[in-house]
Amino acid sequence: MVAGDTVGDATRTRAEDEPGRADSGPLDERERRQLDVVRRFGTVGSLLLTIGSLGAGAAPVFNPVFRLPVLGLFSRMTTVSLAFAFTGVFMIVLAWLALGRLSRPGRARAVSVPQMARTLVMWIAPLVFTVPSFSRDVYSYLAQSEIVAMGQDPYTVGPAQALGINHPLTQGVPTMWRETPSPYGPLFLTLGKAVNWLTGDHVVLGVAAHRALALLGLAMVIWALPRLARRFGVSPVSALWLGAANPLVLFHLVVGVHNEALAIGLMLVGFELALRRMPRVTPDGPFPPWQRGELLWYAVGAAVITLGAAVKIPAALALGFLGVMIARRMGGSWKNLFAVAGGLGVVFAVVLTATSLGSGLGYGWVATLNTAATIKSWMAPMTALGFGAGWLGIVLGLGNHIDAAITASRTVGAVIGPLIAAKLLLDSFRWKLRPLTGLGVGLGAVLVFGATVQPWYLLWAAVPLAAGAGNTRFRTAAMVVSAGLAVALGPTGATFDGRVFVLPYAYIGAIAVTLLAVTAVRKHIPRAEWTPAGAVTAPTS
Repeated sequence: MVAGDTVGDATRTRAEDEPGRADSGPLDERERRQLDVVRRFGTVGSLLLTIGSLGAGAAPVFNPVFRLPVLGLFSRMTTVSLAFAFTGVFMIVLAWLALGRLSRPGRARAVSVPQMARTLVMWIAPLVFTVPSFSRDVYSYLAQSEIVAMGQDPYTVGPAQALGINHPLTQGVPTMWRETPSPYGPLFLTLGKAVNWLTGDHVVLGVAAHRALALLGLAMVIWALPRLARRFGVSPVSALWLGAANPLVLFHLVVGVHNEALAIGLMLVGFELALRRMPRVTPDGPFPPWQRGELLWYAVGAAVITLGAAVKIPAALALGFLGVMIARRMGGSWKNLFAVAGGLGVVFAVVLTATSLGSGLGYGWVATLNTAATIKSWMAPMTALGFGAGWLGIVLGLGNHIDAAITASRTVGAVIGPLIAAKLLLDSFRWKLRPLTGLGVGLGAVLVFGATVQPWYLLWAAVPLAAGAGNTRFRTAAMVVSAGLAVALGPTGATFDGRVFVLPYAYIGAIAVTLLAVTAVRKHIPRAEWTPAGAVTAPTS
């Protein structure tokens, strides 16, 4: 097993007792000035994104800002608003990349965990007030929760049937989702029901309440990431930088208000709680007797992970990798694995049944898990493969069989993803792979090979891997992918049909302003430093 895989409280390392930098020292005076500039640069970006969202974001149909003095001007100046928003996006991404240089493991001096946390607060604070952007899913949350509040079943009817097409909450839902039932778990809809009881059909207050839930989920991620990173021998600062300060997290969980924040947060917190009494073991033993409270913490952790699955079902995969760790701690035999699987299965069934029946919604959510598959998007590799095969058939004169090709390719993907996850579980059980790394890759495989893929789905893989993958190659690859997706996907709330000139003008303006801003701070941009390939891994005893 890789050092630090199952470090429990009984074998805490010096890095755990002195949280922050692993083997790096504190920043010197020049580097602290650089950090201040990076923080302010990113904060200005957040402010610009917030301002731009007033006109470029996915505003409610009845936009309360429209008639306000000054602020209402942005909703009438789409190109200017988009330029503001894109400038904010570019500046946040550049600030994050610069922060990565100061938090890179292996540096002689690096950012500490408290400094990283304060930076996160500075960047997130303005984003709390943005108009939802990058997605309109939060309006679906409100409408589906209202269906629950009215005593109807959100798993059999969509907002249009249950609320009516003219209901203020229905009007905010994208047309493609107005007729579809909810794909979300009973815990999330129960929380949404409470939100709707408090806010009624007031869209702005409802969005604010759902953003508070997303921020709660992000707080869980920030709490769990450095703790898990220390247990798995990874620099906690690097984990926070990649897993919490990531622009995709800021844009899609905070600004976009996606419920992945709550699901991933519960999943990671549950994983961390389950390991609180787990002793450190190696493949050859010794395997100590049960520690006091150890079984209780396993049950608590599994229950919290199950609550994450009751928000969005992919979180349930974490139980498999947690079970592998417990089985290895018991001796690593197949008998141990089956015994642990049975125990965790009981916890999962009890908690999920209590949540489903206690919410009054039952298990209807199981039948709607594949609702998103009704959308055929090129972003999903298996769907894109089906499109390509179907169009090739048309070119060859075989007829239009695109739908059949997509169905076939998605079926193949539905097999490949779980098979990869199963292989990763087996490798983790055989001590060939860190379980948290296997969890991240497994979630990525299941979602990438799924019927539909959205940019924020990447976070299911990136956030666990930030705490479990201990090499700079992964860090660099994840940095490139995250920055590329963050810049490529604009914070728009409209399709701009008939106004295609808006986007290029906005991009040109944003690039020009960003270049001016970079020129102004160029003397304070941290320089990249070479570090060895394994530098992300922190020393463990």
